[in-house]
Amino acid sequence: MHYDIVIIGGAIVGSSVAYYLREEGFSGSIALVERDPQFSHAATTLSCASIRQQFSIPENIRLSQFTLKLFRRLKEEFGADADIGFREGGYLILAGENGLPILRANHEAQMAEGADILLEDAEALVRRFPWLSVEGISAGAYGRSGEGWFDAHAMLMLFRKALRSKNIDFITASVTGIERQGKRVAGVTLDNGERLEAGTVVNAAGPNAGKVAAMAGLALPVEPRKRNVFVFEAREKYEDMPLLVDPSGIYVRPEGSVYITGGAEPEEGEGPADPADFDADWPLFEEVIWPVLAGRIPAFEAIKPTRAWVGHYDYNTLDQNAVIGPHPEVGNFLFANGFSGHGLQQAPAVGKALAELIVHGGYRTVDCSAFGYSRIADGRPFRELNVI
Repeated sequence: MHYDIVIIGGAIVGSSVAYYLREEGFSGSIALVERDPQFSHAATTLSCASIRQQFSIPENIRLSQFTLKLFRRLKEEFGADADIGFREGGYLILAGENGLPILRANHEAQMAEGADILLEDAEALVRRFPWLSVEGISAGAYGRSGEGWFDAHAMLMLFRKALRSKNIDFITASVTGIERQGKRVAGVTLDNGERLEAGTVVNAAGPNAGKVAAMAGLALPVEPRKRNVFVFEAREKYEDMPLLVDPSGIYVRPEGSVYITGGAEPEEGEGPADPADFDADWPLFEEVIWPVLAGRIPAFEAIKPTRAWVGHYDYNTLDQNAVIGPHPEVGNFLFANGFSGHGLQQAPAVGKALAELIVHGGYRTVDCSAFGYSRIADGRPFRELNVI
């Protein structure tokens, strides 16, 4: 079977690429290959499903702003019943004295891109959020609008449902090999024995992207990293609570009548996750997260943990930033990888960008050149400082 485009990975990134290819007028054949059609282990559905403009790099801000605009016109794009439960609760990123210069620099970048982010000192933060302890805090950046959280599964299903009317072939299989003919990829082999001839291959394989690239003989420093999310109940319900990020990296936000928290995994010395490991590390909650929460929000000294889940980041070990666009030597192999925790919020923009590149020969909406593979080949980091 021959396809003009084979997309490896059918979760939000791959689905977005397929969707925008059709929106941009691509009429050729498209195969969307996904090994986990229920998305039970997908990074998309196991994420905390948040969107923010508080990045350090303008290009990252622009990618998320594209998705925010999509959220604003969701019904116009996907129909009158389209709903992803977007709650515009904002982010509050806290910094101590040592982190203040970076917070200020990030804020300047965000303001230059038109983001609605307030930079406030500790006293102002307490006036705004009386439940907050600002011990050790110099300032915080608060997104008054354009940031919040949503239902990841609902968002994915909007795209998948829309694809059903766009002449896309959904293939349930794992990719086991990629055939190279010189400076081109020629085909993809699947675990069901099929071979798909491919004019272009798009790597949208999430945490598995590094292994997929290796099948084509290409190096990609992307690996799965385990991330725990813990759910707890508290007597106090803070309706005004944004997604709060402590200087330690631990975050917490409301989720209906409960709260979710995480961010305690140490990056130093951390290696790739076992792809089959989806067991929660409860000691992280008890020994690391809970003491931080109780110190930052005194009412959280008395909380009741209820459950947890685990997802895997598609972690770019070079610079925790996306890799987008073609390989410079194997030009029909395209990357949409390495988002390191912010792929869900940026997927629609990346889908649009790659579709523009394929159909029109260049980026039109958001210039993703800075995320190109050449920096990977050169070992030249393009580092995002605000990784959560």
